[in-house]
Amino acid sequence: MAYVFIDGVLKGTVKSPESFVSKLIDQRRSGKVSKNLNIQYRENENIVQIQLDKNRLRRPLIIVKNGKSLLTENHLKQLKENKITWSDLIKNGLVEELDALEEESAIITMYEKDLKNKHTHLEIDPLIIFGMNTSMIPFAGFNQSTRLLRGQKNHKQGAGLYTLNYLNRLDTNVNILHYTQKPLVKTFTHDLYGDSVAGGQNVVIAILNHEGFNMSDGVVVNRASIDRGLARVSHYRPYSAERLRYSGGQLDEIKVPDKEVQGYSIEADYKHLDTDGLISPETHVTGGEVLVGKTSPPRFLSRQLETFSTAANITKDTSIKVKYAERGTVSKVLLTESKDGNPLVNIEVRDTRPIGIGDKVSSRHGQKGVIGYIEEPQNMPFSSSGTVPDILFSPFGMRRMTVSQLIESIGGKVGALNGRLIDGTPFSGEDSRDLRKELEDLGFLENGTETLYDGRTGKAYEAKIFVGNIFYLRLKHQVADKIQSRARGRVQLLTRQPTAGKAMEGGLRFGDMEKDTLIAHGSSLLLKERFSSDREIVSIGDRSGDIAEYDGYTDKFVSVVDPKETISKVEMAYGFKLLLEQLKSLGINPKLNLKDKFNQRKKQ
Repeated sequence: MAYVFIDGVLKGTVKSPESFVSKLIDQRRSGKVSKNLNIQYRENENIVQIQLDKNRLRRPLIIVKNGKSLLTENHLKQLKENKITWSDLIKNGLVEELDALEEESAIITMYEKDLKNKHTHLEIDPLIIFGMNTSMIPFAGFNQSTRLLRGQKNHKQGAGLYTLNYLNRLDTNVNILHYTQKPLVKTFTHDLYGDSVAGGQNVVIAILNHEGFNMSDGVVVNRASIDRGLARVSHYRPYSAERLRYSGGQLDEIKVPDKEVQGYSIEADYKHLDTDGLISPETHVTGGEVLVGKTSPPRFLSRQLETFSTAANITKDTSIKVKYAERGTVSKVLLTESKDGNPLVNIEVRDTRPIGIGDKVSSRHGQKGVIGYIEEPQNMPFSSSGTVPDILFSPFGMRRMTVSQLIESIGGKVGALNGRLIDGTPFSGEDSRDLRKELEDLGFLENGTETLYDGRTGKAYEAKIFVGNIFYLRLKHQVADKIQSRARGRVQLLTRQPTAGKAMEGGLRFGDMEKDTLIAHGSSLLLKERFSSDREIVSIGDRSGDIAEYDGYTDKFVSVVDPKETISKVEMAYGFKLLLEQLKSLGINPKLNLKDKFNQRKKQ
């Protein structure tokens, strides 16, 4: 007797669990019970588990009986002729969907030729083990799973043509690749949905060290390739300004702000605005310049505010400006309405970005890297046929054992020379041995290596260099979006620390590890300057150790605990003083034990 659980709840018992399970599975296949039912008998626990809940991950498998697949050639022919559909296969009990629970009791084989009596199911295709992005990695069966995971993530980040109507849309932070190409080596699923997932380009790659500029994950790129449009993108960023309506009948105004307006910037920032307060299309703008001139009434209005009050006339400048450190050309200005019925201005700024040092590129195999150097074409290595690589990839990157990248390179080389596309579908694509044989027939070495010559000296490299064609992606992470520097001394009002973040014109946080580099370098003055940005002289009571308060009548600092005690001035970080005051607000009274520096030094 076994206990039966449905969706984790005990519902009853059955006398012979094996026959109960097999009978229920037969009824599911014949359509008498729900197709969403999955069942398993756990012998060691003597329980039958039935799952009917939603959102379970289930995958289709072909049903096998007596060592033979129920899906015959006749069914496949009918599918091709559209006489039957996928739903008919499930309805007729030829294919069923198993979840992780029932999969544990199934014996599945990959290929029909391996079928035996013990097997319960046949895999539709080994490729089904992969998701959408991973299935587009060519020869993925030669890679570790970790590389495949990284490869499919890079697919998502690749710049391409994500939609055909991008000119009519206002999407956030879009990168459109100028010259998208189809890969020379592609998989079966790439024809289904590949072109709309990621865009890249077929480049000539050589695996070779070059003056240390492509050490670790760096790559060296040929300047001539960049000049011809390699990985060039247009970056689109939208801006919007809504004319809001406030209680009391007050409105935002879209116009060129007057100089008397609170928060008015310098006059040069408004130079591109027309008389209606809007910028014209095809105007070149840089960071901080105004796109839409806008003024707003005071934020807090009292209901009893008098008409003649001075506060009623104070308006604030709330103009929309180009983001700090960005530049571009205004591509369109749209006048429309928001969902609340308020007038809305949408502006899009585009910027053409050739690839440069610090930008991120990646192959489809998880081999991502940053451009470390852009080499002049005359200094690049070249082959005897005059072929110059677009990208120099470090040999040390191959320690990750992405064998599929090497096979793709050989396949791409064969495809480029023979003018055909290579099928790199995992488990069922072209055999790598056939590709190597084909490359040898074309007059090249079967392992993909060639003799390369140094562009600077003209001498041949002693070692043979691996050269091939590979599909490379330019990723959305660009140095133009991330680079920041601090030229002004702006600080936060609360902590008096320098502002943080690119948008606030802030610097990079200098932590303990960065401090250690300055100490190791011996830069004591720079260290002092860097860590005394919020230096504060604080008056402390000698005996109580408490912060003294300023007395305006006597123009002196007086201790709150004992007005007669002596006060000493102590230098500390303003952030530390703030911490002491915040501790006090929590009901904790910190004390500072003061010692006389001069007397201490005399004793020593």
